[in-house]
Amino acid sequence: MTAEQAVEQALAYFDSGAFQQRLARRVAQPTESQRSDRDEALLHYLDHDIGPQLSALGFTLHRLPNVEQPDRPFMVAVRMEDPALPTLLSYGHGDVVFGDDENWRQGLTPWQLTEEGDRWYARGSADNKGQHSVNLAALEQVFAARGGRLGFNCKMLFEMGEEISSPGLAQLCQQHQDLLRADLFIASDGPRVNAVRPTLFLGSRGAANFRLTVKARDNAYHSGNWGGLLTNPGTQLAHAIAALVDANGVLHVEALKPDSLTPAVRAILRDIEVGGMPGDPQIALNWGEPGLTPAERLYGWNTLEVLAYTTGNPTQPMNAIPGEATAVCQLRFVVGTDWTRLVEHVRDHLAQRGLGHVEVTFMRGSPATRLDPTDPLVTWVLESMQAASGKKPALLPNLGGSLPNEVFAEILGLPTLWVPHSYPACGQHGVNEHMLKSIAREGLHIMTQLLWELGEKGPDLIARHRAHEGGQP
Repeated sequence: MTAEQAVEQALAYFDSGAFQQRLARRVAQPTESQRSDRDEALLHYLDHDIGPQLSALGFTLHRLPNVEQPDRPFMVAVRMEDPALPTLLSYGHGDVVFGDDENWRQGLTPWQLTEEGDRWYARGSADNKGQHSVNLAALEQVFAARGGRLGFNCKMLFEMGEEISSPGLAQLCQQHQDLLRADLFIASDGPRVNAVRPTLFLGSRGAANFRLTVKARDNAYHSGNWGGLLTNPGTQLAHAIAALVDANGVLHVEALKPDSLTPAVRAILRDIEVGGMPGDPQIALNWGEPGLTPAERLYGWNTLEVLAYTTGNPTQPMNAIPGEATAVCQLRFVVGTDWTRLVEHVRDHLAQRGLGHVEVTFMRGSPATRLDPTDPLVTWVLESMQAASGKKPALLPNLGGSLPNEVFAEILGLPTLWVPHSYPACGQHGVNEHMLKSIAREGLHIMTQLLWELGEKGPDLIARHRAHEGGQP
């Protein structure tokens, strides 16, 4: 059988409605990892949905405990056809954010797949059940087309806690490096650059959350009796934030700016148009680092966001000077940022401006990652995607958001390639989440072709990748 025949078979499977039926069954399972009463649904998804599909393809299943959060276990599935063949590692997460049932618009529910035109509505349809279902279906089609083999070795890692920051995932990858050893990583999560353009991204921006606190006194005091005599923490905190990021969103902490927006990265991003599609918010062209394009600001630079700010009692304000003010901020950053010293850099910056009394507390963070865009594996995936879709794919050095890519890129040391099957206006993490049927079908076409080619020329592709790595300074 040829690649074209394998793709025809895959598309016929999709058009038969079988893919939609499988996705409908998966989204009907309320796998909300943020709730403590969904443990049974989370386990059921692994054991009775993902597991049987992979077992039918000859994978050996390993249910592995989560040392950090035992009620969010992992599954690793392994199919080794020949030690001489390259090994692909892929990934998916079966958990979803809160359903938020009562706020979906009339006629929709998060736990029932509803089709309206090109949209399939349901929680998890875009993040991530629909996306990993596309990739599993592509594996099935290649397996069937090759008469019960893939032409490469394959390992699949599924977690059930990605929406709560993947507790235990790093420990799992550290403890089971032999089980997870592979030659390359290909998976799907996050959005395309837009609904119509297939996209490849090579990593993700990092995220570091931190808290700013000004604590002046234990109690609030009457603003008439004490106004002008007592410091106001809310006012002081506002000035502290303004010292870090100005009224136009420009980051002012020089030590937290990146050094990786190179001419080569800028050349890649010149081909990227951000926003402007139906459902997208209006971009503020004058917001953020001056002199950069929207694509450079989103994919090549760092932003500091204020996520929450509290002083006094916002819901029931009183005529009193508050005793304390606090804000939660977030730095989204690319590779080449000294983020591990974030607290030190923020404290020093504030102290130099007479704001040394502001407490800075690190909350949590994850590193930024990026595969070298000149790696031969990147060229192969882009060429395969273009051949499958008939469109020039978008190449992003990294996703604007964050994924647990560091465990694959750094702990396991793999070249990471992400081919998303979603789009920015999909409603991810909000109400009325949906997957576009057209993207799912095109994604199945792309992944079937890509996996077929891996079975045809995998050893050569890995050899070229290793030669490229060996030639790096």
